[in-house]
Amino acid sequence: MGTLKVRVWRGDAAGGEFREYAVPARENQTVLDVVTQIQREQEPDLAYRFACRVGMCGSCAMEVNGRARWTCRTHVKRVAAPGEALDIKPLANLPVIRDLATDMAPFFDKWARAGGTFQPKDAPDGAVPAEFSVVPPESKQRREADAGIECIGCGVCYASCDIVAWNPDYLGPAAMNRAWTLVNDVRDGARRERLEAVSGDAGCHSCHSTQSCTERCPKNLDPSSAIAGLKRTLFWDSLWGRLR
Repeated sequence: MGTLKVRVWRGDAAGGEFREYAVPARENQTVLDVVTQIQREQEPDLAYRFACRVGMCGSCAMEVNGRARWTCRTHVKRVAAPGEALDIKPLANLPVIRDLATDMAPFFDKWARAGGTFQPKDAPDGAVPAEFSVVPPESKQRREADAGIECIGCGVCYASCDIVAWNPDYLGPAAMNRAWTLVNDVRDGARRERLEAVSGDAGCHSCHSTQSCTERCPKNLDPSSAIAGLKRTLFWDSLWGRLR
């Protein structure tokens, strides 16, 4: 059995550095397996986050060899050639708590700013109405919403976004993908407020369509198209005076 050379970023919000480790190389081991081996066998105080280990929760996302990924679904042999070192860092564009664990609060705060909460039309107080209408699955709006509804909020798109990197106020791909699903939900009653929330300087018009979010989404969603949809909707709603 060979040895895998691994460099793991260790530190906190004040700063840090890479430290090198040697991990037994195994067939089909994932990056999360590597991090877990280091934590269990070498550095018990190594901080990182994971839960399901099967690609359902997204909490194990980290930057691996320069790219944000789910570590539980990333085999080492996919990202490092034989003899090549593995570099593991916390997700970019988020505050570091310690080592590989980031603070996701700014990410979810932007979901809220983008109007990411469903607001039933018939219940201004937010309660789900007793009679909840079914949206025809073949309708255009339903198909648009379904295209983005599977986002689990892992933060990979946010960490990969060039705009977030230089404009920390930018809402980011996940928040606007969520807004787009709700704009297309015919049961939602906060369409106008939601469109206004994504129309400012930190909203959809700041997107340069570099499509890193779409390229790297582990769920194969297309936040870039969702943002483009918001731009089109804002144009037509502004033209026809449907916004304030």
